[in-house]
Amino acid sequence: MVYKVKGVVALSKGAPVTLETILVPDPGPGEALVDILTSGVCHTDLHYKLGGINDDFPFLLGHEATGVVSAVGEGVTNVVPGDRVILNWRAVCGNCRACNKGQAQYCFNTANATSKMTLEDGTVLSPALGIGAFIEKTVVAAGQCTKVDPDVDPAAVGLLGCGVMAGIGAAINTGGVKRGDTVAVIGCGGVGAAAIAGAALAGATTVIAVDRDPKKFAAALALGATHTVDSSVEDAVVAIQNLTGGFGADVVIDAVGRPETYKQAFYARDLAGTVVLVGVPTPEMTLDLPLLDVFGRGGSLKSSWYGDCLPSRDFPMLVELYKQGKLDLDAFVSERITINDIEAAFTKMGEGSVLRSVVEF
Repeated sequence: MVYKVKGVVALSKGAPVTLETILVPDPGPGEALVDILTSGVCHTDLHYKLGGINDDFPFLLGHEATGVVSAVGEGVTNVVPGDRVILNWRAVCGNCRACNKGQAQYCFNTANATSKMTLEDGTVLSPALGIGAFIEKTVVAAGQCTKVDPDVDPAAVGLLGCGVMAGIGAAINTGGVKRGDTVAVIGCGGVGAAAIAGAALAGATTVIAVDRDPKKFAAALALGATHTVDSSVEDAVVAIQNLTGGFGADVVIDAVGRPETYKQAFYARDLAGTVVLVGVPTPEMTLDLPLLDVFGRGGSLKSSWYGDCLPSRDFPMLVELYKQGKLDLDAFVSERITINDIEAAFTKMGEGSVLRSVVEF
């Protein structure tokens, strides 16, 4: 059976998104058909629209989603129709060299659905991060479905599907933030705000929020920041050092992903501190650092893909912390919108006026 549904598509580089009729097939072997409930508008979707990921247009945008499984293909055992799920883009294979080392969070052979969604004229769509969730129904690899408690707000927990998980994981999983640590987060958008929440959750006693837009500091402070630095009016490196006894932070998280902010992170850490890059750079960006400074400062320089998360482990745990009132996922939902409002949501994202716009179906 083929389902005709409405979805949001980026037809060409930089063009406004359009609402199109999309043909969605029944799930094939190892796949699941999911009725979407909510989908966050993530900066990665904007990257796709602008051609910052690749040129495989047209893209079916959306990936930060919750839904209900409506059908499964042959061989699927991890979910059944009726299950509430958060979608993820790390469906681990269980057989690659990372999985065989017990490091499935780095799986080198993650799965996507092979069944194709198309426009009415047969044009094959490229689903964002192998998901494509700005749509009423989508087909994904079954491993991209993580079953969660249905008695929680789907708009809030769905943000674990990408941005919030990326930020929390950058602090806890990649950065290894511990009780008593000092942490600085450069960039206080959705991912940066989540990194602040993650650092606070891990027990950091000093959490410094750095941004050029002071309007973002209210949310940062509500989520656990202890200090703020407006880098448009003061030197962020000096400010972070002054707030950490002159040493620099134990962990500095770059949630922007630009050479300038990475250098700030590099020089704002303690001598044996850790830098975590979780902001996504664009293909043309390069970094120039004196190699002697890299050698002389020690510590760790890390990149964080998806917060080094393992969805089957991390999503249920974080949902439980949300239910217990220890993780305020509601704070990330700035507005609830319809599928017709996504282009406007991209504008608000660029203005820095929202943490997340969430599409509700």
